[in-house]
Amino acid sequence: MSFQYMIAFVRGNFVHKTPAQVVVDVNGVGYDLHISLHTYSSISNIDKGQLFTYLHITENAQTLYGFFEQSEKELFLQLISVSGIGASTARMMLSGMKPEEIVKAIVQGNAKLLESIKGIGRKTAERLILELREKLAKQHMDSPLTTTTAAHQPVENDALQALVALGIARNAAETAVQKVLKQHGDNAPGLEQLIKSALKNL
Repeated sequence: MSFQYMIAFVRGNFVHKTPAQVVVDVNGVGYDLHISLHTYSSISNIDKGQLFTYLHITENAQTLYGFFEQSEKELFLQLISVSGIGASTARMMLSGMKPEEIVKAIVQGNAKLLESIKGIGRKTAERLILELREKLAKQHMDSPLTTTTAAHQPVENDALQALVALGIARNAAETAVQKVLKQHGDNAPGLEQLIKSALKNL
């Protein structure tokens, strides 16, 4: 059995959550999972549950990724199967767009929309469309997604921490967050929208 599939899911208490990470207590053992903004929005208001997992092994690290839905995990695996798309980039994609939006963009050949995600250039966008268009077109990923809103609390620091965890330089993340907040004025966006908008301003 491939090491990547030895841990199919974890179920337990969410003892620590950020928009990019969650620690799941499974009978006294804490699993540190890297998550997308999409998964965070689904678990932000619950304290326990099950997350599907993927263990990404490289020469220097072993990283466990968590997904609220099996369909998001499957899309993640398809994304990283494309040359030039690493696990970090795939998570960035799933934080910048909802899974069904990514699928729609690929199936419709909308390279420009894919390019709006940080880390995705023209060639990579075209490669995604070329390699995944037919596969995704044959699948039916129209299951409704769980939507939640972030708790009403200061979100600027949480958004900044999430962007840094996603691999964005802190100064660039701060600039992007401030730009979004300035654009919205007194009507500050929720955490999820703030992060998505900041990603588009990078």
